[in-house]
Parts: sequence; C-alpha cells; structure tokens
Amino acid sequence: MLKLKKFFRLVVLSLISILFLVACNSNDEGKSSEKSTGDGGLAAIKERDKITFGVKFDTKLFGLKNPSTGEVEGFDIDIAKQLAKEIFGDENKIELVEVTSKTRIPLLNKGDIDAIIATMTITEERRKEVDFTEVYFEAGQSLLVKKGSAIKSIDDLTKDTTVLAVKGSTSTDNIRKAAPDAQVLEFENYAEAFTALKAGKGDTLTTDNSILLGMASEDDSFELVGGTFTDEPYGIAVKKGNTEFLDALNKALETLKSNGEFDKIYNKWFDK
Repeated sequence: MLKLKKFFRLVVLSLISILFLVACNSNDEGKSSEKSTGDGGLAAIKERDKITFGVKFDTKLFGLKNPSTGEVEGFDIDIAKQLAKEIFGDENKIELVEVTSKTRIPLLNKGDIDAIIATMTITEERRKEVDFTEVYFEAGQSLLVKKGSAIKSIDDLTKDTTVLAVKGSTSTDNIRKAAPDAQVLEFENYAEAFTALKAGKGDTLTTDNSILLGMASEDDSFELVGGTFTDEPYGIAVKKGNTEFLDALNKALETLKSNGEFDKIYNKWFDK
C-alpha cells in the first residue's frame, strides 16, 4: 500500500512538472511573438543604430552607383542621409541596399530593409501592402525617344510601336491603359531598358520624367517628348503598421522642408 501511494505521488509530481514546463514554454513563445511583431519598428532600428534603406543603384539623379568610387549617389540617397541625421544626429547611420521596382516591396516585407526610398509612386494598390510617408517628390510619366523620332506624344503610339518599360513599375500599367494597342517590352531595371532603346529594340522608353531626364543627360541624342500624361507622387514606404517609424520619417521630412535642406538637395540634382 505504501509503495502504491508513493507511486501515485511520483505520478502527480511528474504531471505538475510537465504542466509547469508547458506553461513556461507558452510564455516564452508569447514573448517571442511580441518581440517579432516589433521587428523593423523604430525601437529595433534605434537599437541597431542605423536605418537600412532600399534604394536604386541604376537611376541617374536619384540613385546611381558611381563606377569610379563605388558610392551610390543621387537625390534619394541625399534625402536618406538627412533623414538619418534628423533621427540619429548622424547622416552616416544608414545602410543602402539595392532594390528594383520588382524587388523593393518583397525585400521590405521580408525584413531585409527598413524603408524604401526609390522613386516609388504612391498608389492605392501599394497602400494595401505598405505604408507611405507624405509625398516627397512630384513626378509624371513621359516618353524618351531618339531625337528626330516620329513619336511626339502618347497619341503617336500605335500597334506598330514597341514601348520599353521596367517590370514592377506603375509605368507599365499606365502605358497599357494610355496606349492599349502598343506593344510593351519589359526589362528588369532602367539600365537594361535604356540600353535596349539605344540598341533600337524599341521606339520609346516610358517611365517618370524625372528618371528619363537622368537618361537624357547621359546621352544627348535622346529627348523627352509629349510632356507628362500621369501624376506620380513619390513616397517613402515602410512596413504596414510601423506607425512610430513612419511618424519619425514624416517629422524628419517636414524639418528638411522647413529648414531649407530639402531645397538645397533638390537644387543640387535638378536645378542645373
């Protein structure tokens, strides 16, 4: 009888120990979940002591890697540096990761970058996936052609016209709506698309006028035609729900605009 009682006592103690361990594990998992929810938020960024920005490496005037120095240069890059300066007090507390129109949102949502500042148009469709700051640059879609081209505006695009564009950009959707008969040939990035235009693989290249101006400045045998046929307001994107970080970026942008730093950067790249 004593042996039986001792056996039952051991069983009860074992069950209590198991329940205790399960409860501890549940608490730990809950803490882990809470921690992961904040990943990419302002607290995590400050703890890491730098902001990782997704930027273009192939877009002159906005984000272009200088082959002689290896540095990425442009309007978006300078704005990113000043945002870091406002948030951390040091413009060097940034890391730049290359993105394309196609890869930028996946990289953001995967956690590889904290924010996108890469000629990204604010659209309602994109708002379903990311949160945007206030507009920091106003652009509009246009056409780039070889000088002397018969194409003078969007109205000249027909079924016999091949239009070059970049995958994952709003430009591709816009041109299909504006010129439904034209053939659209898509490329991974702007460098590939401009190379294709120069090689005669298309009649015109379409994207935002600000980006096309950078291409035209590289080769004066090309020009923009027809003005703009869309509005393309650029915003900085962060993960959905990262309200505190978004507020910090908006506050920093407001400061740059009020203290003249924003105009200084704009004039450096576009008032030439």
